[in-house]
Amino acid sequence: MPDTEYTNIWMRPERPARGPRPAYSRAQITEAAIRIADAEGVEAATMRRIAAEIGAGAMSLYRYVPSRDDLTELMADHLMGEIGLEDVPTGDWRADLRLYADQMRAMWLRHPWIATVNRSLPGYGPHQLRLIEQVMGVLDALVPIDENLALMAILNGYVEGAARDEVAAAEEIRRSGLSEEAWEARNYPYLQRILESGRYPIFTKIAMDARQPRLSRDDQFRHGLDRVLDCIETALPQPAED
Repeated sequence: MPDTEYTNIWMRPERPARGPRPAYSRAQITEAAIRIADAEGVEAATMRRIAAEIGAGAMSLYRYVPSRDDLTELMADHLMGEIGLEDVPTGDWRADLRLYADQMRAMWLRHPWIATVNRSLPGYGPHQLRLIEQVMGVLDALVPIDENLALMAILNGYVEGAARDEVAAAEEIRRSGLSEEAWEARNYPYLQRILESGRYPIFTKIAMDARQPRLSRDDQFRHGLDRVLDCIETALPQPAED
């Protein structure tokens, strides 16, 4: 049975219709939570910690943000507001989707804690809705809506997967206390043993011949993104031949 008592955070007025003006805003609380999460991890962004950050009483914040789920929704939507696509769609679908993908990846790397937040069901906050209109508007005139959804799922899946891998690798290296180069050097003897065994010819080809693993993180991402955009292009109407 649906929860008839639940009211989406976006349906609740931020300010009461009557009474004194609130001392704080949802934006202040959300921005403080994000600062804490960026510095200490999302688990550190408790109501008590946020209250100390902005100089409020912990219990008073529940008047503005009733639950942890509501806070997570506000934080996630705020991050969507960092994606600047004011001029999208421009008419150049490939450039538009590349800009979107680059900015989404950059947002993930600025706020790696977002990888630990489980939000399978979107809350459709104002920033997310704006982003949907902009990004899906890129292909709206070219393909039916269901095809548009499928193509965006492919693009978002690539961006999120690549960003998660980068975040996880950075965290593993951070925990090791080594630089990335030192971490690779430490594991080199084992890699050498694998190659010398002769039992893994495809892995050997990857290690010895593949160019992509030797690219920078930025170039690896762009290489993969180009392949994703190439796949999307095959689903778009092709210009008529003269």
